[in-house]
Amino acid sequence: MDTDRNIQNQIDETLNVFDNMETVNVSPFFKDKTMHVLFAEKEVEQTGWSWFTPKLQLATLVCVVVLNVIAFTKLEETSSYDENLSEFAESYGLLTSDEDTSILNN
Repeated sequence: MDTDRNIQNQIDETLNVFDNMETVNVSPFFKDKTMHVLFAEKEVEQTGWSWFTPKLQLATLVCVVVLNVIAFTKLEETSSYDENLSEFAESYGLLTSDEDTSILNN
């Protein structure tokens, strides 16, 4: 029976706590401020490539294309240069045949 009284006392004390509660004064904008903090957009982390903007990407693409065109035209000029060089060497007798230079064929 002693435990029944003890339990009843605890129940009464708990209910008395509710009677002693007072209302809390809250700022009228508390909800707005809290919602703003909870749902505010998080900062986007800056990556190492943030400086590579679309304008810079376009400029880089143009430079690469121009360099490729220049290299392609120089490549065509180089092939004519090689032909001219071999023709010059033949006319002055500067070319040697592969058969003469081989040691193993003698």
